[in-house]
Amino acid sequence: MNLAFHIARRYLFAKKSHNAINIISGISAGGVCVGTMAMICVLSVFNGFEGLIQQLFSAFDPDLKIELVQGKAFDTHTKEWNAVRQLKDIAFYDEVVEDNAMLRYKDKQLPATIKGIGTHFQAMTAIDSLLVSGSFVLNDGVFENGIMGVGLAGALGTGSKALDPVLVYVPKRISAINLVNPENSFNSDKIFVSGVFAIKQAAYDDKYFLVSLPFARRMFDYPDNVATSVSLKLKPGVEADVVKKEVKNILGDKFSVLNRYEQQSDYFRIMKIEKWMTYLILSFILLIAVFNIIGSLSMLIIDKENDIQTLRNLGADNRLIQRIFLLEGWMISVGGALLGVALGVILCLGQYYFGWIKLQGSGFIIDSYPVEVVWTDLAVVLVTVSVMGFLAALYPVRYLRKNLLEKVR
Repeated sequence: MNLAFHIARRYLFAKKSHNAINIISGISAGGVCVGTMAMICVLSVFNGFEGLIQQLFSAFDPDLKIELVQGKAFDTHTKEWNAVRQLKDIAFYDEVVEDNAMLRYKDKQLPATIKGIGTHFQAMTAIDSLLVSGSFVLNDGVFENGIMGVGLAGALGTGSKALDPVLVYVPKRISAINLVNPENSFNSDKIFVSGVFAIKQAAYDDKYFLVSLPFARRMFDYPDNVATSVSLKLKPGVEADVVKKEVKNILGDKFSVLNRYEQQSDYFRIMKIEKWMTYLILSFILLIAVFNIIGSLSMLIIDKENDIQTLRNLGADNRLIQRIFLLEGWMISVGGALLGVALGVILCLGQYYFGWIKLQGSGFIIDSYPVEVVWTDLAVVLVTVSVMGFLAALYPVRYLRKNLLEKVR
């Protein structure tokens, strides 16, 4: 293998008798380099957007969310829940009541999700940094207040400076529908908008209305010991999966314990699918560039026909000669891949620190494309190019030059 590698390396860098072979070999390596660089950059951009979205969701979602596997509401005044509250790794514990309601403001009405939150919500999330107007006030001592998503507030035509309250309608949960007077079948109350938040995600901005937990329980006819979910904020440095396992052991299989990624699992799953579908598409493009090696390696074999004869006279067998040209083709692909990875990482770092490529249009929360280089992506790309390069070199070595090796035998 050392002899084969030494000869292949000399063939790679030495000047050929026909200058076109050097040019074609350079084009082959350059095509692999550009394809690899493009793959690194695109995958890093996907990682950047995924990290950005995860950061936005983490400003609103708790570290751990506990809810029923089947059903909606549950009793939190049990010995199991008391044991959860006493876990040493939990910094804040909050009960949540969340359900659908109808909002009405003047002549406009829209369905929305009412989320009743506890007193620790500000400490558990970064809601203050998400406010675009108003302040985080749920009860000013006189009136009930709520924090509304920017999309929902815009659709209703209200906001933190509105003087009129929003009317909330919820079907009564514990009474039959009154067909004579349907309005009596609803719980209704007034609430003022004290603030407006924006996460830049329609799932939250166009849907959520944050209210106090007592207000939500009153609207949905829930007693003080009932919640639809429980939010946990962990102490700094605590692994979420460790606490998740502890809580799961206490509560059993009736409850699901979700970390931040699992709370938005559908969204992140779609992003992963998009990322790896893009990877497959770019792999096909890279495959075309890699197969240029077939042409350059075939021409090299023809150019080195006399050398093959000399090697045979010196005692080289067919396996050694095939190994030389196989390594030659593989070195072209790997050399281009390594250069492409290096250039891709440099471009990504430049984009990260200097923001060379800007996002076109308005309404974005950032000015330029986000990037995040992940070493596993680099390894996957290198392995992909290496395998493609090996297969591309295998064809001319094992089949195209078979007759030549037989001729000089």
